[in-house]
Amino acid sequence: MTASAPPLYELRGIRRVYGKRTVLDIDHLDLAAGRVVGFVGPNGSGKSTLLRLLAFLEAPDDGLLRYGGRILWEKGMTCDRERIEARNEVTLLLQEPYLLKRSVFDNVAYGLRIRGDLSSSEMKDRAFQALRSVGLDGARFASRLWYQLSGGEAQRVALAARLALRPRVLLLDEPTSSVDVQSALRIQEAALRARDEWGTTLLLVSHDQLWINDVADEVVHFFGGRIIAIGPENLVFGPWRKELDGLVVKDLADGQRLRALAPPSSGPLDEAVAAVDPGSLLLAISVPEGLSARNALRCSVAQMVYENGTGRVLVKVQAGGLALTARLTGEAVREMGLHPGRDVSVLVKASSFRWV
Repeated sequence: MTASAPPLYELRGIRRVYGKRTVLDIDHLDLAAGRVVGFVGPNGSGKSTLLRLLAFLEAPDDGLLRYGGRILWEKGMTCDRERIEARNEVTLLLQEPYLLKRSVFDNVAYGLRIRGDLSSSEMKDRAFQALRSVGLDGARFASRLWYQLSGGEAQRVALAARLALRPRVLLLDEPTSSVDVQSALRIQEAALRARDEWGTTLLLVSHDQLWINDVADEVVHFFGGRIIAIGPENLVFGPWRKELDGLVVKDLADGQRLRALAPPSSGPLDEAVAAVDPGSLLLAISVPEGLSARNALRCSVAQMVYENGTGRVLVKVQAGGLALTARLTGEAVREMGLHPGRDVSVLVKASSFRWV
């Protein structure tokens, strides 16, 4: 029997503070090489800060950060040389692409020129291959200048510049949030191909939770700078309000109500977060008689994808501004004739929620 490989990243007691505000507080997080990990959570929950730390563009204020078995940051230690070496293996793509005021080819080949380990013909081949991977024809686009690109094309060029380096780790921060549908699909496909062809580790931040659940080997949920759940969870954020029967209520925008057992602590319900596993949600075309579940919400199907590694279907439904995801078998989906736009009811017991 062989020992399992050590994690690519190891984070212990990591804290990042801006002014007097703690924006990231992670007790323990391991990230394995060659996997796809999604980071999800509301705006301001620390996801982008974490990506900058993992790209070695920022340093934490406290804690221990290892990469590839080497200490990259620990209080009282100077690891500048190790961080510079690690940066050559890691690259970050931001939500808003930054391009040099040059041609497309010069943008894509810039990192290769800095490294200086390829001939001119090899550099051209690598750059054109990277452009093809994001759906851009090098013969047509290589000579275009940065200002001649649409927003989606600019983001694809920015990704091609990173793929040309064949990084060990590719970090994507909301890469598809401000681009057209075709560009979004090309970006998603190219990133996953890097993992399949080169074993690149993908670390993703996205509000497209169905896509994250579809492609990620692991999903990490953040709230208030902390990890609150790992796995494909539904999170329901406050405000909640108390009822007299030991329940709390979340009022939805369409007048419906979601009920859960009251949390054990007496903290403020405005900031309380409840989690429920997608497998605890049932979908029904009509609500059965004698229902024991406290919640039967009228909703509509928004999206459907196969869950990565399980063969089951993740069905995203929306009700009164609340999005929930249910995990169903393919047989159940076929029997109910589910499709985007179909009206259904989501059934969930008040006891199925846990507080995080």
